[in-house]
Amino acid sequence: MKLVTDFKEYQILDLNNGKKLESWNGIILNRPDPQVIWKKEENKTVNEAHATYERSNTGGGRWHIHKNVPTSWTISYRDLKFNLKLMSFKHTGLFPEQAYNWNLIREKIKKANRQVKVLNLFAYTGAATIAALKEEASVVHVDASRGMIEWAKENVKLNNLENASVRFLVDDVRKFVKREIRRKNKYDIIIMDPPSFGRGSKKEVWNIETDLDGLLKDTAELLSDDPLLFIINSYTTGISKTILEDLLYLRINSKFKGIIASDELGIKTNISNLILPCGITARWEKE
Repeated sequence: MKLVTDFKEYQILDLNNGKKLESWNGIILNRPDPQVIWKKEENKTVNEAHATYERSNTGGGRWHIHKNVPTSWTISYRDLKFNLKLMSFKHTGLFPEQAYNWNLIREKIKKANRQVKVLNLFAYTGAATIAALKEEASVVHVDASRGMIEWAKENVKLNNLENASVRFLVDDVRKFVKREIRRKNKYDIIIMDPPSFGRGSKKEVWNIETDLDGLLKDTAELLSDDPLLFIINSYTTGISKTILEDLLYLRINSKFKGIIASDELGIKTNISNLILPCGITARWEKE
């Protein structure tokens, strides 16, 4: 497991009874987490949280605000900054464990010592995009949600990267990739963070179990003649590290020989020796 241990403005304060108590630059949130299957006698959550997210028996859920929470606030990781907001489906717009991949992306771009083109698919609020732009790469950022694209633009501005080389596209990822193949565009680094299920900009349905392999097969055609890195992240129960490695071997390594690796990502808590697993990541990288 790869642990993120240097995210100073994000801390897990407690894990108990199906929830994680987190500090996001001083704003303390109590959110559900399916990994927390134990119940301890001590419970720090009642008085410390600014807001608690409660799931509904009929699906979805809502935030209960206990103390003043800004409409948006910022958090920093090293020299990166991100806007945070309370989203209706419990998220804040950032996955702190992905700092492991932000660092890897930046390292690969630095070592390349040339202009690097990056494609960020299912790009969400743009944390990986910001990381690549910080190293002066050019980025194409694709997400089916216009709201997420606008949020990513906020993050670019927050990092004073308005003049960086970035294109934002609201589009269905599969359709975009097929058009890029026809246009013969190529990328040195490709990042994708596919959801378990989703809908495209025109209500196209995405299912990771039936659609990921085809997308990988197509996306492999967008790699440049000298590619550096291909990253897949997954939070889908039932998709293992080995499955992601197998897909990279079949679809990427068959074209470009390199190193394939996968890891579980995690964050150490502030209590005892508990570690919270936070999804998996797999990568192909140039030898």
